[in-house]
Amino acid sequence: MPKKRDTSPKQEWLTPKQQRAWVAYMRVQLRMSYEMNRQLQADSNLSLADYDVLVALSGAKDEGMRVSDLAAQIGWERSRLSHQLRRMEERGLAERRPSADDGRITKVVLTPNGRQAIEEAAPRHVDLVRRLFFDPLPDNLLAPFTAALEHIHVNLNHNSSLPPAPG
Repeated sequence: MPKKRDTSPKQEWLTPKQQRAWVAYMRVQLRMSYEMNRQLQADSNLSLADYDVLVALSGAKDEGMRVSDLAAQIGWERSRLSHQLRRMEERGLAERRPSADDGRITKVVLTPNGRQAIEEAAPRHVDLVRRLFFDPLPDNLLAPFTAALEHIHVNLNHNSSLPPAPG
């Protein structure tokens, strides 16, 4: 009987350098998320998810952002954003409304309470990010690190399953 040929695609693993970089990234990303969420909840009664939405909305014009654009900007599926917005609406932080230009489009706007929440939370949050993330990063590594992240983000915008982030 002839030997059956293996036609499965060959698995390519990360190189040792790639593995080291990936593990380092995941450790930092997971720990930073934990620390930011803990700090925001303790100091401002906001979750990191609340803060992500508030930051995106605070950068939008007064007419708000389309739900689909907001989801793409923060890298969430629309269903996750919908649940988050419901919770934030219940707390008076954000509001969904039909677009003035096209009633079929839903926009999300920051409420006065939401603007106050982000303005009060931001200084302590920035202090934490500076202390845990930027202070240990040597100045000469900041520009190449930023360039690498921006390059990866462009690739994600063009090659991932979520729609590209607006702008």
